Amino acid sequence: MFDNVPGDYGFETDLLHWGAYIDPEKTRHPESMPIYLTTVFNAEDLDELVKIRETKSFNYNRTRNPNRSALNDIITKLENGQASLCTTSGMAAISTALLTELKSGDHILTDKTLYGEVFDLFNQILEKFGVSFTIVDITDMDEVRKNTRSNTRIIYTESASNPMTTVCDVEQIAAFAHERGIKVFVDNTFMTPYAFRPLDHGADVVINSLTKFCNGHCDVIAGSITGSADFIDKCLANQWVLGDGLDGMSAYLCQRGLRTLSLRMERAFSNAEKLATALQKNPHVSLVCHPSLPEHPNHEIAFRQFKGRYGAMLSFDIENGTVETLNKFLHALKFVHYAASLGGIRTTVSVPAHSSHRRVPKEMREACGITDSLIRVSVGCEDIQDLVNEFTQALEQAYC
Repeated sequence: MFDNVPGDYGFETDLLHWGAYIDPEKTRHPESMPIYLTTVFNAEDLDELVKIRETKSFNYNRTRNPNRSALNDIITKLENGQASLCTTSGMAAISTALLTELKSGDHILTDKTLYGEVFDLFNQILEKFGVSFTIVDITDMDEVRKNTRSNTRIIYTESASNPMTTVCDVEQIAAFAHERGIKVFVDNTFMTPYAFRPLDHGADVVINSLTKFCNGHCDVIAGSITGSADFIDKCLANQWVLGDGLDGMSAYLCQRGLRTLSLRMERAFSNAEKLATALQKNPHVSLVCHPSLPEHPNHEIAFRQFKGRYGAMLSFDIENGTVETLNKFLHALKFVHYAASLGGIRTTVSVPAHSSHRRVPKEMREACGITDSLIRVSVGCEDIQDLVNEFTQALEQAYC
């Protein structure tokens, strides 16, 4: 099958078929995983096609791809699950997981400080198909108990919320949920499996936006779902028809980025703690949200749950912040830039009211602390003194 096509053919046929295939026996054990950009894999005959399906081998890129399968395996190991499924984005992962579990008439209990577009998914898509949801303070178990219904199917939360870095007690929530036959879904994007494994603490499903810290280089959009083998099989069946399977190139880049996760996170976590402390002392800053700070309302939970690691995301509010002040601050930054996404090796900032939460009603945003002047910081791996100086001088210029 892998020999060049024998016979006397026309120029166009030779052009298409000669050198199109390489015998895999001659390319075994490459040190770096090859990138499989092919959309299809050929079968010798119908018998082999049956074997491919039975062994879950590769046939069509939308169903399986070697790079995606490798990334699935890496995420499964890191999150300590039974199986994983990688998708075209974090939102694709969230959507696929929820659509797999929910049906009309079901209810979701969720946290008030979630990533804004998850609320869009609830409002614009799920409610239209008869799935209701209730927003609570997920750190308040009395609120969780009071708002749980007989038809509650999922409690959905984040290991550290976007952008307020709220931290809930996953073990406590899982124990409560499982007594009632409710599943717990945790988005682990901010903490990553390097710092926290929700499945080890009772969660049923863990979701990651691999776009962020797991990839770490701002060159891939991807997501993942990890859970039981049975649940992931159901998600895979839905992925085939939803068409949100991650392409080979993105999967390759993401698995490469993952190899340095522990190195990058150790530096970024340390930088975030020190920057949060410095910002807390700045006279132009009225609030700093980072779980490492003793004043953070969930500091004790974070210390116990994350074993002394607090994440690389923080947010802070500036004193009497106006659009003009925010713009002066952004213009004064020298090497830190505004970015709608997060999780790269370089430090970036955004204003959630104008990006991640721009479609969330103002009263809803402000009720959980997301003011128009709140600034979200994705802390990178720069020299920490350079970072402190960068934010200090930008704040000074914003108020001069």
